[in-house]
Amino acid sequence: MLRVGIVANEVSGDLLGAGLMRALRELRSDIIFEGVGGTRMLEQGCNSLVPMERLSVMGLVEVLKHLPELLAIRRQLANHFLANPPDVFIGIDAPDFNLGLEKRLKNAGIPTVHYVSPTVWAWRSGRVEKIKEAVNLLLSLFPFETEFLQQHQVPVSYVGHSLADEIPLESDQAKVRSQLGLCQESPVIAILPGSRMSEIQGLSAHFIGAAQWILQRRPDTRFVTPLVSPAVRQAFEQQIKTVAPELPILLLDGQARDAITAADVVLTASGTATLETLLLKRPMVVGYRMQWLTFWIIKRLNLVKVPYIAMANLLADDGLAPEYIQDECTAEKLGSALLRFLDSPEQVAKIQQAYHKIHCDMRRNSSQKAAQAVLALIAEQAIKAEQKA
Repeated sequence: MLRVGIVANEVSGDLLGAGLMRALRELRSDIIFEGVGGTRMLEQGCNSLVPMERLSVMGLVEVLKHLPELLAIRRQLANHFLANPPDVFIGIDAPDFNLGLEKRLKNAGIPTVHYVSPTVWAWRSGRVEKIKEAVNLLLSLFPFETEFLQQHQVPVSYVGHSLADEIPLESDQAKVRSQLGLCQESPVIAILPGSRMSEIQGLSAHFIGAAQWILQRRPDTRFVTPLVSPAVRQAFEQQIKTVAPELPILLLDGQARDAITAADVVLTASGTATLETLLLKRPMVVGYRMQWLTFWIIKRLNLVKVPYIAMANLLADDGLAPEYIQDECTAEKLGSALLRFLDSPEQVAKIQQAYHKIHCDMRRNSSQKAAQAVLALIAEQAIKAEQKA
């Protein structure tokens, strides 16, 4: 029996974890998973020791508020895995949480994998030393990460992103609109305000305000928003009542992919949603706000070393998706950018061509490659243990 410890902290990690678990089980039927996971990982049989929502915190200041609880959970997980050593431990993203856990387990002789490279190539590059201390293997999603990590002697395997494999190269917008009850002729804008409550609280009013701004100029426009949980939906609905109670908006429980597919253009928070929007070939506008102190620290210390915050723009190496950050993230600026896409079919066609090429390049059977790399690590570590004995 193969025992795998696995911890994901948010929705995007839950998706990656579920894909990896499925691929591992295809290669090894005698496998048990336990750790922390969301809905998708639970469906794949993960025994979640802690509700994933308790770990879904982002931002320097925001993390500080929850630090005692996060540290307590990490100690709980470490003690569990030290008392019940798995054959391998896999931390998915969330480096500030997972790397410390991985280091403690690695020091105890448990092979460790970190799935999703920390953005050391973009900011806080000094973390690369911590990665080397914490992991036996890093699974990288994007090709531009690998060279940097290899230069710093991090054991890395480029596996690609499972979303590129899951999402078809072409999508049927008319079919999805029909399924959702959306008019085929009306412009449709998908609004994706994020999966964390902090994002909903910081972005929703501005995103809803942008929708209201557009509606005043294009009354036939319709809007659709996918929401990841009942709590997030309730918070978003409250913002609609406050900002634009008459807004013609369809709210979905999950179904982010359907919302994006149905849309002509997407307004999204920065995060995995920008990658999914790219893979579905939709033009997008990216907005983001964070705690003012978090933003001030980042700017003051010049922590960010890349020209874009959206993964879609980093992959394209071009600002195809306009980004509006902090004070620039206003209803009028977001709305104006969205309207420009609705009025520029030639520009949209060029963006779709660029996104199609990126999608083709990223298709690598990533979950299978990741699973193979994990099993190879387990075998390698077992041989080393026998040699030491």
